[in-house]
Amino acid sequence: MNRMNTALGQGSWANASLRRFSRSTAALLLCVVVAGYLALGVASSGSFFEGPSVRVFLQYLATPILIGLAQMVALCVGQLNLAVGALGGFTACLMGVLMADHGVPAGVAVILGLLTATAIGLATGAAIVATQINGFIVTLATMTILLGAQYRLTGTRTVDGYSRTLRDFGTAAPLNIPLVFVTALVAAALLAGFMYRTVAGRRLLAAGGNPLAARLSGISTDRQIVAAHTLSGLLIGVAAVTSTASLPGVNRSVGGDWLLPSFAAPIIGGVALTGGSIAVLGTVLAAFVTRLIDAARAQFSLDPSWVNLLIGLVVLGTVAGGRLHQTRLEKSPQSPTALPQTGGAQ
Repeated sequence: MNRMNTALGQGSWANASLRRFSRSTAALLLCVVVAGYLALGVASSGSFFEGPSVRVFLQYLATPILIGLAQMVALCVGQLNLAVGALGGFTACLMGVLMADHGVPAGVAVILGLLTATAIGLATGAAIVATQINGFIVTLATMTILLGAQYRLTGTRTVDGYSRTLRDFGTAAPLNIPLVFVTALVAAALLAGFMYRTVAGRRLLAAGGNPLAARLSGISTDRQIVAAHTLSGLLIGVAAVTSTASLPGVNRSVGGDWLLPSFAAPIIGGVALTGGSIAVLGTVLAAFVTRLIDAARAQFSLDPSWVNLLIGLVVLGTVAGGRLHQTRLEKSPQSPTALPQTGGAQ
């Protein structure tokens, strides 16, 4: 009897979880991904389903996933990171220059790149806390500085001829699944475990969701801001590694088109701009959607500006829809935040 009750309880829990998922943003995005992928496959007469096409699609999906996760971490504490592209481009160029111009081994260059990106993220968070200046302004300044540093590293040239080991990593794809894509998925899984399962991750969410309550509970919101930007910098560093490994060379244009996708993935994935929430699976699936849009552009030879317009409209619509939904909840009589109704004319 006990075993039967346990089995019934587990079945009820599984059914409830499935129902919750079916109503989630991630479920909707999963349907969009499947439908979009099938549509592109049909439009390309099946070539989109072939091994080489799948490999290329997944290879260049790794970076959108990672930069979306990096922006998501900043958003979860109510911050914005405008330096995502600049930091990623600078880190990629730094690793390329170290390997091509100074003969630094790939492993050492990658470690130095990750440490540099993480340290810049830490410095950015510390500057926000120390100056009490809005993160928008600080990351804007950081972006400007890093763009100049990136140009100083490469000038107008393209740095190529760097480590064959890193190039092999970028092109390796056992069973047509690129290792750079696997790297992005592993990073997403580790981030989800950190945010959902550890005390440090829950403190980040608490500080972003209700800073006053977090402070009253003994959680330093300043430390959480620094931690969020540090973790964001690390993820950007990983994105720089996958990008450098996948590209034939790096130059001052690397990272220039990362900012909009970095916001699009978490926002479309269901992350609130006000902080206190994350959506790792939703962010990954939203990165799939943006990559599908880019693949459709290449398939039908569309102007790249149309892609940015479409992604921008989707982001704007998602934010507006979320705000409208929140407003309706606040005005609902059943909402705990709704104001009490008063009768009579004033």
